[in-house]
Amino acid sequence: MERRFLLGMVNPEGYEAMLKLEQYVMSASLDPKLKELIKIRASQINGCAYCIDMRMKDARIMGETEQRIYSLNGWRETPFFLAVERAVLALTESVTLVADTHVPDDIYEEVAKHFSEKEIAEIIMQIVAINAWNRIGVSTRLMPELSE
Repeated sequence: MERRFLLGMVNPEGYEAMLKLEQYVMSASLDPKLKELIKIRASQINGCAYCIDMRMKDARIMGETEQRIYSLNGWRETPFFLAVERAVLALTESVTLVADTHVPDDIYEEVAKHFSEKEIAEIIMQIVAINAWNRIGVSTRLMPELSE
């Protein structure tokens, strides 16, 4: 596949708005590793190769283990994730697939056991932001660069 265009060059105002959203979610109080798990999992669901590549690299830099990164696609079947992470991953999947799931009460209630409403709002904004980036990456066909 070939990249279609770079959104930031074609629509700098829209890209700047996305960067402001990204700056907000980066400044949120959530654990940075948890933010990366959200980003990787949503990107896997959306099939954004560019974002998967970037987020996995960033997670490694933050000290995330290879085992957890590689098993993220099957997080329900592994013992590698804490209850709080499982709740956030379930919410991430549900919000990412919102047309199918409509974010059921049981998923929200599980997250609410671990986080305040403000923190849940930050989690939702993180999920919204990565889903927006995924849609930009997939629709413009951003491609990761081959690592040596």
